[in-house]
Amino acid sequence: MISREPTIARLGVAKSLLLTPFGLDETHLSRALAAIKAHQVDEADLYFQYTRSEGWSLEEGIVKTGSFSIDQGVGVRAVSGEKTAFAYSDDISEASLMDAANTVRTISAAALGRKARVASKKIASSRSLYGGQDPIASLDSAAKVALLEKVEKLARAKDPRVAQVMAGLAAEHDVVLLARADGTLAADVRPLVRLSVTVIAEQKGRREVGSAGGGGRFGFAYFDDALIEKYVDEAVSAALTNLEARPAPAGEMTVVLGPGWPGILLHEAIGHGLEGDFNRKGSSAFSGRIGQRVAAKGVTVLDDGTLADRRGSLNVDDEGNASACNVLIEDGILKGYIQDAMNARLMGVAPTGNGRRESYAHVPLPRMTNTYMLGGDKAPEEIVASIKKGLYATNFGGGQVDITSGKFVFSASQAYWVENGKIQYPVKGATLVGSGPECLKRVSMIGNDMKLDSGVGTCGKEGQSVPVGVGQPTLRIDGLTVGGTA
Repeated sequence: MISREPTIARLGVAKSLLLTPFGLDETHLSRALAAIKAHQVDEADLYFQYTRSEGWSLEEGIVKTGSFSIDQGVGVRAVSGEKTAFAYSDDISEASLMDAANTVRTISAAALGRKARVASKKIASSRSLYGGQDPIASLDSAAKVALLEKVEKLARAKDPRVAQVMAGLAAEHDVVLLARADGTLAADVRPLVRLSVTVIAEQKGRREVGSAGGGGRFGFAYFDDALIEKYVDEAVSAALTNLEARPAPAGEMTVVLGPGWPGILLHEAIGHGLEGDFNRKGSSAFSGRIGQRVAAKGVTVLDDGTLADRRGSLNVDDEGNASACNVLIEDGILKGYIQDAMNARLMGVAPTGNGRRESYAHVPLPRMTNTYMLGGDKAPEEIVASIKKGLYATNFGGGQVDITSGKFVFSASQAYWVENGKIQYPVKGATLVGSGPECLKRVSMIGNDMKLDSGVGTCGKEGQSVPVGVGQPTLRIDGLTVGGTA
């Protein structure tokens, strides 16, 4: 059997789902793009998408919900300067395509007065970071229900204090096809799965919650018995630990952040401030600071969409650019921003493979993929042992960030009070308050245990949600304000 080059194979899949069933081919795409280019625009693209998604949830020993949906459509965009005109339709047809093309080209009042030609076709370069399998079909319905029942049985067997177990399975098969006015043709076939476990433990009338889970761009076979048990152990352990938690002290203190998911603080407090749109408009605390020191020595932050099978990774972004590993901060010095095509053009730099959109019904924005800090040379035990009096936060819940000032507020869902280098007891109600840029400057120790999260992150921006990854090593931050309940 002769195998096809992955990029060509993905284009074949996309055309078979998004063009052929509707009587469309590349000629129709060129015609629509030519109609847009008949007016003076800087950029134009067509974004076709087909998405099948499925979700199952178990609660109180019963599978309470099961959902399945199919969504498909096309988004048509024209960009002139910093203005964007956008139209979309869930009707994929030549008529809808031309209607949308004629609508968005009105962004430019200047018709060229000549027949516009679209550049010769060129297939976009892309990566091969994950398989093109349909994850929904990787496990039958009975096996999915059995997996959720297994999660509940395992959790209840761990400890008699486990009062309630909630488990969820989700999968998505996403196929996209993109055509640009510069002749670029790109496609991607994106699998995505996730397993989540939430446990409520009860003791003497007190109830506490623990959660765990993970996923990525693969099929359900990833969730083997060992991994399922690991997620259950983590969720139950978190809930039982929180049953023993005392009120958190408040004040300015040394804070140590654990590895992995605590990188969500880095994502929110730092990552969003490094997105190109905020910096082009001068509304970020990092605007105009390329080449300047914005963090302590040793702090290197990457946004990397090229990690195999990761939740935030992309073979090609939603504007047809290959994903990349972008150095944002190197040894404390700001090196660059995350860019989509429009903001990159307006700032006079190259796109970074970060043009992302939630669906065909949304415009692309500069968005993070997998954002993480590289490890240092300290053992995590040494970092915790260095705390005279302070907080050791190992997991986080929600948070809020002001992009302009860089100020953030984050709640720690699992944390411990430490004195003289020894963990004393778990605490609850701890809230970290600070400024992203200032927080980075106060990093005094960086662990050698860099870890990525388990594959659960979803990032929201301007009403759009996209899957992302985060990560970091154990970090010591000096003089961070903690809001507590004690």
